[in-house]
Amino acid sequence: MKDTLFVLKLGGSVVTDKAKPFTPNLPAIQRLADEILQAQSPKLILVHGGGSFGHPVAKKYGIMNGFKDKSQLAGFSETHEAMVSLNKIIVESLLRKGVPSFGMAPSSFVVTKSGRISICDESPLEQAVKIGLVPVLYGDAVLDLDMGFTILSGDQLAAFLAEKMKAKRLVMGVDVDGVFTDDPKKNAQARLVQRLSLAELKNLGSRISGAGATDVTGGMLGKVSELASPVKSGVETVIINALKSGNIYRVLKGEEVVGTKVKP
Repeated sequence: MKDTLFVLKLGGSVVTDKAKPFTPNLPAIQRLADEILQAQSPKLILVHGGGSFGHPVAKKYGIMNGFKDKSQLAGFSETHEAMVSLNKIIVESLLRKGVPSFGMAPSSFVVTKSGRISICDESPLEQAVKIGLVPVLYGDAVLDLDMGFTILSGDQLAAFLAEKMKAKRLVMGVDVDGVFTDDPKKNAQARLVQRLSLAELKNLGSRISGAGATDVTGGMLGKVSELASPVKSGVETVIINALKSGNIYRVLKGEEVVGTKVKP
């Protein structure tokens, strides 16, 4: 699959209104579905974040920190169901546009250990992609060998799959133009970093733009940190603004887009 597979991650800040609980960004979802259809990528795996669906519930019950007592069990399930609801909205939007999308729950084939992917049976994904389906996955509440359960971020999942399945390109679609030297939403002097090496990432550290609303999975710094392994493995990796019309279409077509290219 190496020469043709794309892994596209759409952040929660793109597919939802993070300031309003359980509010999908329907205009963006519908436009992105159209761009994905028009791009006609031969092989594509889509992963989306939780935004205002998964993050508030996960935070309420402390799911990220693992199983502490039985009062969290219902919360674990509620977090998963919140993500299933968002996934359904996205999958149905893709289907209406004519994209043969197929919602898949990561918790059904991934188990973590201390928050990192330990067991992953990607064979269902491989078969789905092989026959022409577009699997649509998401950050999920998953079982964990050490913690009982935790949150598997869509960023970790997308990066892991891009490397494991030898994708040609990993695209991280966010709500800003890429990685900045500071939060561009708060500092007008923040500068876009068009090419970012893994060494430079360490120097940027906490100055990298963070999430502006509830985010239990680390915001921009956590996102970029997940990219080290696939980048080292040779996966082309770019962070772009998925809220700008045409960006996702162009990047899936292999065209140049304003953003941050992450290099070894």
